[in-house]
Amino acid sequence: MTTTEEQPVLLEVDRGIATITLNSPANRNALSQALRTGLAARLAEAGADDDVRAVVLTGAGTVFCAGADLKEIASGGAERGPSVPELLAAVMDLPKPVVARLNGPARAGGLGIVAACDLAVAPDDVTFAFTEVRIGVVPAMIAVVCRTRMDSRALSRYFLTGETFTAAQAVESGLLTAACPREELDETVGGLLTAFRATEPKAVARTKRLLVELDGMARDEAFTLAERVSMEFFASPEGEEGRRAFFEKRPPRWAL
Repeated sequence: MTTTEEQPVLLEVDRGIATITLNSPANRNALSQALRTGLAARLAEAGADDDVRAVVLTGAGTVFCAGADLKEIASGGAERGPSVPELLAAVMDLPKPVVARLNGPARAGGLGIVAACDLAVAPDDVTFAFTEVRIGVVPAMIAVVCRTRMDSRALSRYFLTGETFTAAQAVESGLLTAACPREELDETVGGLLTAFRATEPKAVARTKRLLVELDGMARDEAFTLAERVSMEFFASPEGEEGRRAFFEKRPPRWAL
């Protein structure tokens, strides 16, 4: 029988929030075949649960994610299981907001996971690095997600040098939403989760998808899509309930 300690990825749901924990601290939560498979399964499980409003992605131990499992790649085992692009797409396409709650440093492919999340919060003492170029490889797959989050100058610097940068620099670059003292991490993330518990799930899912659809779209086309979505949701039962709750000065029925 597999114990909790032996499961590479854990899932816990409490009051509408699914917490997914990378649970492979022995190899610094590297993206092994087992971890990728477990993470994909847990994301699908959380995405299919109508009671889940948001997902928190965190890690066990002292490191959030060290990136690729280099030992497994050398042995040929990394070819099995979901690919990194499939995993990043699963995070980005999840119809619920995903918050990265970094417990420690992130490196290389682990930063792709951070960038794929909708929000990311870290203690202000953690560090980051795109170390790929320092071991003779290219941060190719994670570039797809990181380039949409980070300032282009910062992205070029950190991708091309492989140098270590701080949580404050990660916030400045756009990689992180916020950094805070470690003792304030739970409170900071908790404030975001409280906000998500007050949101209407269908509206949040459509808003998340809309942000992707509008990216790079011509202005006239973007306004056409935005108007259609706006009219659809204003005319929906949820929109009607939201307006009624506003005028009656009470929480809407979906608030937790």
